[in-house]
Amino acid sequence: MMSMDKDLKLFYSISEVAEMFGVNPSLLRFWEKEFPQIAPKTIGRGIRQYRKEDVEMVGLIYHLVKEKGMTLPGARQKLKDNREATVRNFEIVTRLKDIKEELLAIKKELDG
Repeated sequence: MMSMDKDLKLFYSISEVAEMFGVNPSLLRFWEKEFPQIAPKTIGRGIRQYRKEDVEMVGLIYHLVKEKGMTLPGARQKLKDNREATVRNFEIVTRLKDIKEELLAIKKELDG
């Protein structure tokens, strides 16, 4: 039998996604208009449901715009021209950040 991760959700609300990245929901709604790759499902009364893929795309756009300082047209072009390499680089950066966090936690434990 397959074990289920209780944190694994099918859909996230706009407020949950905004909180993940420390941005306002209004920024996410704006990015939806600017980047067709972000396409949350909308249910009654315009409530958005972000899939895992949408959250990952928001993370990628956040990385390009907020961390690397690209303009929205620049980020859009980068995703259009070289999406695979951009995604791969983002995944590597994310993995390295996670490793750094783990190493810092281990160091803190050893020092403490």
